[in-house]
Amino acid sequence: MTPPPLTDLPIRALTTDDLRHCADLSEDRGWLREDHKWGLLLAAGNGYGIDAPDGQGLAAACVVTQYGDTRAKPDLAAIGMVLVADRYARKGLGRRLMRYVCDDVLAGVPLTLHATPYGRPLYEELGFDTTGRAEMLRGAFRPEPDGPAAGLTSGPGGVHVRPATAEDLQRIVRLDTEVFGTDRTHVITRLPAFTDRLLVAEDSSGALIGYAAIWPNMDTHVIGPLIARDTASAKALVSSLAAGTERHLRTDVDVRHEELLSWLKERGLESVAFNTVMTRDIPGLPGDWSRRWAPLTVAAG
Repeated sequence: MTPPPLTDLPIRALTTDDLRHCADLSEDRGWLREDHKWGLLLAAGNGYGIDAPDGQGLAAACVVTQYGDTRAKPDLAAIGMVLVADRYARKGLGRRLMRYVCDDVLAGVPLTLHATPYGRPLYEELGFDTTGRAEMLRGAFRPEPDGPAAGLTSGPGGVHVRPATAEDLQRIVRLDTEVFGTDRTHVITRLPAFTDRLLVAEDSSGALIGYAAIWPNMDTHVIGPLIARDTASAKALVSSLAAGTERHLRTDVDVRHEELLSWLKERGLESVAFNTVMTRDIPGLPGDWSRRWAPLTVAAG
């Protein structure tokens, strides 16, 4: 009997029980396994996958993180970790999975994603438009001579940086909703457990003007999200996070933040890649881009 075409294989919802298979799929395509990140994305979002017909894990997968009132129509959904196993590449599985997610699961919902040069043509075919760029940086951070230690710090312009407490979480959610442009409480409230350090920045009056986190990803520490009032407070948060780790840092910064990018490169980080920020059914990302410096992860928008 002739087996059915690969593009006729059923698509199913993924759960946290599929984490190992998702990490295997990442490794199969030459990516890092990123088990820790996969765990967050599958818990805070929805995964979709196609089981490999040879019985060896997943043939394709992606994750969707929805924001706003997810009980009704979400304000925004981010698509990430779109992967097809190497042995099934270029056979239409990625297109099949994306069409299902975009046109069936998320029909009418504004969408965003970060595209690699390889994936961009498919996303353009599916109706996504380019609305921005992010630069990935990685390297050993060299602190400034008068930089902060890994504790309470005061930065330029009276910026005060300290570890976040449980009492700060609602303040962080309110600031994040204002800056991001839609509610993502279900992601932000997972940060204390997911990250190694979560810091807040306050001005001289005690008002919250930013927050940032650092989380482990294989042999690096990723800085994100990074929300800050201005470049000075962004630098203060990054410096404080960097002071608490000996690992290389990685982050993805909106290319419009030229001063921060230049400073990070002066401090030892190097450009690794550029991703294209794309949206569908929305002219651009909501919120205030000037205070949004780096995402939690490009897979979640």
